Amino acid sequence: MSSSNDSTNDASMTPEQKLALIKRNLQEVLGEEDLAKILAERDLSLYWGTAPTGKPHIGYFVPMTKVADYLRAGCHVTILLADIHAFLDNLKSSIEMVKARTAYYEHIVKAMLSSIGVPLEKLKFVVGSSYELTPEFTMDNYRLASIVTEHDAKKAGAEVVKQVQSPLLSGLLYPGMQALDEEYLKVDAQFGGIDQRKIFTFAEKYLPRLGYKKRIHLMNPMVPGLQGSKMSSSEPDSKIDLLDSEKDIKNKVNKAHCEEGNIENNGVLSFATSVLFPISSLRTGEPHFVITRPEKYGGDTVYTDAESLERDFADKKVHPGDLKKSVVAAINALLEPIRKYFETPEMQQILLQAYPPAEVKQKFVKQKKKHNVRPGAAASAPTPADAAAAVPAAIIDDAVNAVKAVEEKLGDAQI
Repeated sequence: MSSSNDSTNDASMTPEQKLALIKRNLQEVLGEEDLAKILAERDLSLYWGTAPTGKPHIGYFVPMTKVADYLRAGCHVTILLADIHAFLDNLKSSIEMVKARTAYYEHIVKAMLSSIGVPLEKLKFVVGSSYELTPEFTMDNYRLASIVTEHDAKKAGAEVVKQVQSPLLSGLLYPGMQALDEEYLKVDAQFGGIDQRKIFTFAEKYLPRLGYKKRIHLMNPMVPGLQGSKMSSSEPDSKIDLLDSEKDIKNKVNKAHCEEGNIENNGVLSFATSVLFPISSLRTGEPHFVITRPEKYGGDTVYTDAESLERDFADKKVHPGDLKKSVVAAINALLEPIRKYFETPEMQQILLQAYPPAEVKQKFVKQKKKHNVRPGAAASAPTPADAAAAVPAAIIDDAVNAVKAVEEKLGDAQI
């Protein structure tokens, strides 16, 4: 495979080479014939969108590696920061919070791309609200709402929009607005994860009914989480945040399930093969991953393809402990430039505004009830001790003196 720094570039590539590079490591392409026709005539224009909700995790490097491929293939790439979509997704974020997170997402995406050598000057960043609140887009949204069934809207967002027992109308608007994004960004194709497939087919069905052309859809596989399932911002133990410390990364990887010889549902192994291998190819021109271990256990081994690593792990030639240690080292090397980027006071302020610390709720201490006391009895019938304590000391002294005087008189009378 060629490096992003290779002398081979879009000017010297044939349409067939560009097609191969665009399709590399994708899980599915809808509209490949149209893609080939466009490349035979001109360069492709496409967009990748992200809704600024939870903190981006290390799995975002998978679409970033594809952005690098698209740029090398001469594509015109737009990054959409879908702020309105973030608000619509069952109110994961308030509209005020979305604004702060949009700024954070732009910085974190740029830091990721810079860390793998992607030239930012070739990219176009667009915030969704810059055109999604215009009269034209709003009218098209109404036009779409007049022909889309509730069933189709709900089905389209099933894998992307947060599912709840009583879904809000906002979640039903989400797929239609994403479909309209293709028209308003004036692109040939949309790129996303395979979990977007239902929204993509929804767009292919309904955009032509509004008089707009059907777009091409490019899909990458979902990034496995450390626990073996999909890596998600809503599952802390499954993901590694881009700003996690070295200690946090080590703890998360060490806690991950990684059974010796088992290559199924192995989040650590899957992460190495689906994330670390593609990223390494951007840096050196060839994919590689190094298993580090003492000489007495075989010494370091360099793997240049994912299949060889999986085969050796299945044959128990690679121990889970060595795999975890090597994955931790590779992740820390990848994230160090991003951590440094966010060390400045300006970046720290942006991070704080986007994700303020959770407020610690004070625990309510329930007062103990006094048993066997009639409600209100304490106020209406004070105890003798309480009554005595309420009498001024001077009155008590006068009473004592009066009693003594009476006693003396009685004594005199007896004499």
